[in-house]
Amino acid sequence: MDLRKLKTLIDLVSESGISELEVTEGEGKVRIVKNAPPVYVQPSASYAPQYAQPAPMVGGEAPAAAGAPAAPAVAAPQGHVVTSPMVGTFYRAPSPGAEPFVQVGDTVKEGQTICIIEAMKLLNEIESDKSGVVKEILVDNGQAVEYGQPLFVVG
Repeated sequence: MDLRKLKTLIDLVSESGISELEVTEGEGKVRIVKNAPPVYVQPSASYAPQYAQPAPMVGGEAPAAAGAPAAPAVAAPQGHVVTSPMVGTFYRAPSPGAEPFVQVGDTVKEGQTICIIEAMKLLNEIESDKSGVVKEILVDNGQAVEYGQPLFVVG
């Protein structure tokens, strides 16, 4: 089953009231289960990691004074965020010894393959949905990714 059909099936399940869908095509079989909304939400303008505030220590140090300087904020990347269309394992190159599809600073065109996500023993080529320069790669090679998880920042 090709990636476009899989994306269409995922969209149909997420938009409908059904919680599970199983499709068999020839020897291939796909099962999509909707348990809960995705953990990752695509940001409207940019992606910024969120950090929880640590709880104050009981009987330990006093919290910082109101006039104390704040900790430096993490700068949000500027540009278009390319997200994962599926759950799987992220790979930057077509094979273990090969050069990565893209590096930070490379110019990409819309439709160009930028990584592979392995899902259910199938290697799915992920294409850039926008032309520009790769500003940041947000996932390590071989890392598990979720549906909607930010992968690249393209500017």
